Amino acid sequence: MSTEPSIPLHSLEKTLPRASYLEEPEFEREYRAIFESGWVCVGRSDELTAAGHYLAIRLQSQSLLIVRGDDGVLGAFYNVCRHRGTELVPLADPGPVSGQFTHRIVCPYHAWSYHLDGRLRGTPHLAVDTQGVALHAIDLAEWGGFIFVCLNPDEHQPLDSALGPGTERVRRYSLADLRVSHSTTYDVEANWKVIAENYNECYHCGPVHPELCQIVPAFKQGGGNELDWDDGVPHRDGANTFTASGTTTRAPFPGLSETEKTHHKGELFYPNLMLSLSMDHVAAFYLWPQSAGHTRIQCDFLFHPDELSKPNFDGSDAVEFWDVVNQQDWGICESVQRGMHNKVFEHGYYAPMEDYSLDIRRYVREKLDKADGECS
Repeated sequence: MSTEPSIPLHSLEKTLPRASYLEEPEFEREYRAIFESGWVCVGRSDELTAAGHYLAIRLQSQSLLIVRGDDGVLGAFYNVCRHRGTELVPLADPGPVSGQFTHRIVCPYHAWSYHLDGRLRGTPHLAVDTQGVALHAIDLAEWGGFIFVCLNPDEHQPLDSALGPGTERVRRYSLADLRVSHSTTYDVEANWKVIAENYNECYHCGPVHPELCQIVPAFKQGGGNELDWDDGVPHRDGANTFTASGTTTRAPFPGLSETEKTHHKGELFYPNLMLSLSMDHVAAFYLWPQSAGHTRIQCDFLFHPDELSKPNFDGSDAVEFWDVVNQQDWGICESVQRGMHNKVFEHGYYAPMEDYSLDIRRYVREKLDKADGECS
């Protein structure tokens, strides 16, 4: 039992209201204001290495296609043929789906074809002037090997500015040099903000993550009240990474500080990229909201190429440990989502050690206020 002086419940900061987590009209309003108006992470550029490599993904109703061109440059387009609107890469499922085009993009319906840079190439049995005709392009930018797209042509904020100061805190991890070795996709029956709020605090770590707290005892001390996320959180003595043993034979990333070799860092880059950084691997989570109560999450595991090139490389120790932690997180987030459906729930409260979660509330409100101002 806490020996701290008691405080009235109503004096705590309130979460966003019930509707923000449960109601579809509010979800759609929020989605337009955030995911269709600014930069969104869709994956890793190291997964698209050769000309013709592509990634197709559906973000709600918008179907996107990312392609590596003949010149080595990534391009982003709406995944829709200029002829009749057919998906160039069919997406019955939201994806993502990856593959490789052979020198050109061919529509599966009437075989209209496009160059890898999106320019119209051919229209079988029809003499159409292809000059100046191309797939509808989307703004694309990269940071740290991550691909971001922006569906709003009027958004003029550079990606670096949108990502904020977190980029500086993780600069020594050489993210652009890392490579994906394993990916896992989860479908979680919870609002995307419930998942982001869960990620942004460790008040829950003691009750929810016993295995994790064996590696990082600081996570459960004082409810995570004094964690220093800027410099990282220390592992227990003898541990230096997120595996079941807390150890690994993998070398630390080149260029890390001595503190970073023994501490864990976490960063949330709004709206949908969560990074958990150990000295030898990074777990990258992409949140793709599907509805008010459903979020698809892809988790990529990134390792240094020097480790991946070793004949005995095996990253399963990190992958398996993270799957335990992830399943615990997703399970408790789904419980939160179900609990909020009770008619007595109006809003929750943020404890003082959950202050980072307030950033999500502020972020969402600022985006909604901006969208409302542009519409008025």
